[in-house]
This record gives sequence, C-alpha cells and structure tokens, in this order.
Amino acid sequence: MKVIRDPIHGYIELDTLTLSLIDSPQMQRLRRISQLGLSNLVYPGANHTRFEHSLGVMHLATMLTEKIDSVTDEEKKELRVSALLHDVGHGPFSHVTESLTKHYTRQRHEDVRAILKKGELGEILNEHGLNPATIEDHIQGKTDLGKILNSEIDVDRMDYLVRDSHYTGVAFGLVDHVRLINEMKFYENKLVVTAGGVKAAESLLVSRFLMHPSVYYHHVSRIAETMFIRAVDDLIQKKILDPFDLRKIDDSRLFEMIRNDDGYAGELANKLDNRKLYKRALYVGFDEVGEGVLRHRKNITRVEAEIAEDVGIDPESVLIDIPKSPEIAEMKALVKVNNRMLRLDEASNIVATLEQAHRDNWKMGVYTPKEHREEVAKAARNFFDVKRTTKQFRLSEIEG
Repeated sequence: MKVIRDPIHGYIELDTLTLSLIDSPQMQRLRRISQLGLSNLVYPGANHTRFEHSLGVMHLATMLTEKIDSVTDEEKKELRVSALLHDVGHGPFSHVTESLTKHYTRQRHEDVRAILKKGELGEILNEHGLNPATIEDHIQGKTDLGKILNSEIDVDRMDYLVRDSHYTGVAFGLVDHVRLINEMKFYENKLVVTAGGVKAAESLLVSRFLMHPSVYYHHVSRIAETMFIRAVDDLIQKKILDPFDLRKIDDSRLFEMIRNDDGYAGELANKLDNRKLYKRALYVGFDEVGEGVLRHRKNITRVEAEIAEDVGIDPESVLIDIPKSPEIAEMKALVKVNNRMLRLDEASNIVATLEQAHRDNWKMGVYTPKEHREEVAKAARNFFDVKRTTKQFRLSEIEG
C-alpha cells in the first residue's frame, strides 16, 4: 500500500491494483486533460486535471463504501476501480469537446467499454477478474452500487465542487462532503441521504448553484470555449482531424493541431493564445428571449449565417452559444426523514427555491469581434426578438 498527498483530501491510499491502473497510458493521459477546460483564462489557478479529480473520486467512493455494511469486498474493489477510471473517456479540455464527440461519434465520456477492453487497461482488469462491462455500468450509474458515482448526489460532484473551488479561488465550494458521506446509505436498494445529512446536501446544491455562473458558465469561459469548439470543428470538416481520435489525444496535442492550421482554426487559435477573444454582442436570459429560443440549438450555424448576412460580414465572425435548458438533478435526490422517503426539494425549503433561481442564471450569447459588436447586437436582437426589460446589471455583465 502506498499513499500520495492530495491538496483536497490529504493522504490517498493506493493498493497494487490501483497503482497498476494509474500507470496505464489511458490514466496518464488524464494528467494532460484540464478539469475546467479554458477557465484558466478567467481564473489563472484553474490548471488542475482530470487525473487528480479521478484520484479524489476514488478516495471518496472508498470512504462511502467502507461505511456501508451491505457492500461486499468484491463490490468495493469494483467501485474503487470504476471511480478511478470514470473519466478515461474524456476528450481534450474535458466537457469543451464533448459536444463534438457526441455529435460525430455518438459517444459520451461515460461510454468507456471499448477503452477498458483494450491495451494495458484491458489486461489489468482481466488479470484481476474485473469485467469491463460491469465497470462501465457502475460508471454510468446503471447499477445500485454505481449510484455512488453517478446519481443526483454522488462522490463525483462532491470532489469536483470542492476541487474546482480550491483551484479557482472562488470560495463557493464549501461542501461538507465528509458529513454528507457519513449520512448516506442504501435503503431499499436506493442510495439515500439520512436526516442528519440534509444540511450537508443543501450546502452541495447551494455551492453548485453559486459556482455555475461564477465558474462553469462564466461568460469569458463560454466565449473562449465556443471559439475553441469552432476551431476543432473546422479541422474535422477539413478532414484534418478524425473525431474518433478526440478521446485518444490530450489538450496540448489538439491545441497544436489548431495552431498549425493556416485557415479559420489557426486564426481562432491565435486569438485564444493571445486572449484576444470575441466580445458579447448579445447576452440575455429567458426573461428577454423566452424558452422558445432553445429550438435554435439544432440550427446554430444557419442562424449565425443569417445574422452575419444581415450585417454584411463573414459568417465566421458571428458565434452563437445557446446552452441547454438548466436542470438541477440533485433536487431529486432521496432523503430518509422520520422513516419517510422524500425528494430533497420536498425536505428542504432552501432547495425548493433554487430551481427558479437557477433558471434565472441561464444566459445565451452572441459573440463577435469588437469592431462588429454594435451591428451584430442590433441584428441579433431583431432575429431573436429580444424583449426590453428593466433590470439591475451585475458588474460582470457590464464589463467587456
């Protein structure tokens, strides 16, 4: 047994099996996959990777299963391995490239069976009698045991909220994950939070609610990530990059491919390298465009071309970012209070009020180079029929 020092959880123990998995090329690649995409353009300290996050999730999963008597030693081993390997399917810059991977390959980052069956990982799992299909089921939360990794309240969320808060310096990730783990158990084959863990569960949801606009959907990150996605898609369209290779390469390799392009992708890479980002021509919420705007998510390229034509500029000078409809899955987590099973939003008034507040945080953006900002703003407002509202602006919405 060896130990490593983690800045979040302290010492993490590694046995022979986990050490061999960590030394595999598939796990070592995660050292070169950033946890928060391009958020370091906003928070310079946000350079942590999927590798240390995976170690943290394994550590928390181990803590939780040790508290549950009904979990066998073999199941503990399976879950420990599943937790360690749960992110091996991520492409460069984590969730930034996931939409492209899903579009072109129909694979999500949780679809890892093919990765687990091949190469060193496959050999190690086979040597220890572990089935790649079972490991994938745990990772996808399809099993009762897998709910520890992938459910409304899971150890994955616990780790990334605390870790992301630490590395960004944003003091919103104050989740009492130790308390929460101690107050979780299986009841009727369902993972539930006991009454003593409700406050800790509330802190997790409040933390995620605050981190969402401040970190995960910060407008500068969204602009940079939209530019990066278009650069990668340009390489795919020009047959320079095979989308099936996205889950095999790392951040630096993909960025170098973009830099070496002598066309649109290369231009965007130069802007990203020098932080010369597109600006917000339009940045509005449901109160100004209505939820019907979500229908344009499937036709963004066409809308960009129409707005650009209206202004008389190149379509590549207009980028539109329409996030998916906001959801708080954690609200559906089960809580056992006085021998009754309730949803967390039924057991907590605080949680019940977060849903609308979360929707109020949703923003769509239309981005363009600074010199086209006013014209694109006018054309975008006309296209999306933006309502005029009287509101107080946040400082972050007033800046650049």
